[in-house]
Amino acid sequence: MPAVPDVRVQADDFDVGAEIERLHAGRRDVGAVASFLGLCRDEGGRLAALELEHYPGMAEAEIGRVAAEAALRWPDLTAVTVIHRFGRIAPGGRIVLVATASPHRGSAFAAAEFLMDFLKTRAPFWKKEHLAEGGDAGWVAAKSADDEQAGRWRR
Repeated sequence: MPAVPDVRVQADDFDVGAEIERLHAGRRDVGAVASFLGLCRDEGGRLAALELEHYPGMAEAEIGRVAAEAALRWPDLTAVTVIHRFGRIAPGGRIVLVATASPHRGSAFAAAEFLMDFLKTRAPFWKKEHLAEGGDAGWVAAKSADDEQAGRWRR
């Protein structure tokens, strides 16, 4: 039976250690946990914050579909957690956590990378840059490099 993904879209920050601990707590069959933590950069001091907006309900559903696909592709995953924040996040703040657990590292690493690649291209989030000097730089456009990264999983 594939792992049942834990998907959360929230304004509140999260505790990375607690989330990773939760993936293997009480289990003896987990040999690997892989994680990716996305943080807000200051872009060389240019940014005061990044504002993330989402379409409530749609974002959770799409992330859930991607996470369910990962669980099917790597059936030995024992746990999948995806947490994505929205709202105004200052440089250094946590934006996204993807964490996977499995008996062996290969599936955990691959599934975590797959999840991040598809979150970047399919999860309906919009990002606005707020400048350190005041004002904003507008909405951040999608990047073709992200599409290329996700495309390698379709081959």
